[in-house]
Amino acid sequence: MGAVGGVPGRVPPGRQGGPTEGVISVAISLSVVVLLLVILVVMIRGGSIKPGPALVAILFGFFLASTGIAPSINRFMNSLAETINQITF
Repeated sequence: MGAVGGVPGRVPPGRQGGPTEGVISVAISLSVVVLLLVILVVMIRGGSIKPGPALVAILFGFFLASTGIAPSINRFMNSLAETINQITF
């Protein structure tokens, strides 16, 4: 985490760093990947999308992950997951 108020090592309020900080991000990423895989399989089996375009979409995502925009997409998805996590019913 970055410095807050010019004080190195100080963590912003509500953003306590700890041993599970990176683990949560990996768990969210893995969950999103599994969810998208399930949706893709259902769409292929249901006939909504053919295997050819599905393969193109998979390859697009694979190559997009190695571009410079990948960190921005990752930050957006993390902020979206945090926003959804804060919703109370």
